[in-house]
Amino acid sequence: MPRASADHGIAIAVLAKAPIPGLTKTRLIPYLGAAGAASLQGWLLRRTVATALEAKLGPVTLWCAPDPTHPDFIDLAAGGHINLRQQTAGALGERMHQALAESQSPAGTLVVGTDCPALGPTHLQQAAAALAGHQAVVIPAEDGGYVLIGMRRADARVFDGIAWGSERVMAQTRERLREIGRPWQEFAPLWDVDRNEDVKRLITVFPEAQALISSATAFEADGEMHKARAGA
Repeated sequence: MPRASADHGIAIAVLAKAPIPGLTKTRLIPYLGAAGAASLQGWLLRRTVATALEAKLGPVTLWCAPDPTHPDFIDLAAGGHINLRQQTAGALGERMHQALAESQSPAGTLVVGTDCPALGPTHLQQAAAALAGHQAVVIPAEDGGYVLIGMRRADARVFDGIAWGSERVMAQTRERLREIGRPWQEFAPLWDVDRNEDVKRLITVFPEAQALISSATAFEADGEMHKARAGA
C-alpha cells in the first residue's frame, strides 16, 4: 500500500479517539447516549481527515487512541493518503508534543483534534503560510481553548502547566509562548463541539449530522428497551 509522502510541505497531525461508545465524547453521553456520542465522533473524525487531505499541504498523520486497529482508522488509511500512529499515554500536552516531535516534515507541523467542524482547508492553508514568518501559529476556540497549534520545531515547554479542558488554555498558552520567546501568529477563534449547545449549533450548520446521530441514538434506545423487556 502506498504511504503518504513526507518529503515536502507542512505536515498535519490529527489527534483522534476511536468512535467507541462509552470511550469518546463522554461529556455528551447524557445528551446523546453513548451510541449517539460515538456516532458524532465518527462523523467529526471523517470530516477532519477529509479537510486535512483537501488542504494539500504535506503528509497527514492520524494519531490514534487507544490504538490504530479500530475499523474506522483502518478504513481512512486504506487509500494510502494518511499514516496511522498510536498516541502516547499521558496528558493532552504530552500527546501534542509527541505529534510535533515525531513530525514527518522539517518545515513544520499543524496539530489539530477532531472537535472543530468549522475548521476548513483554507484555515489550514493560512496557518501553514503563517509558519513561514513565525515560529508558531494558533487558532483559538471560542470556549477559551484552541483548535489548532502549529510549530516549526517542537518544544515541550509550550504545553507545560496548562489547565487542559478549562477556559484558561489559550491564555496560558500565550504566556508559555512569550516566556520561551516563540513569536506566533494567532487567527480568529472557531467553535468546537464539546457541550449540548454545540451539538445544536452543529446540526444547524451541518444538517446531515442530525440523521446520523438520531439513528445511532434510536438504535441504542431500542436496544435498551429490548434488554428491559428481557429482564422483566
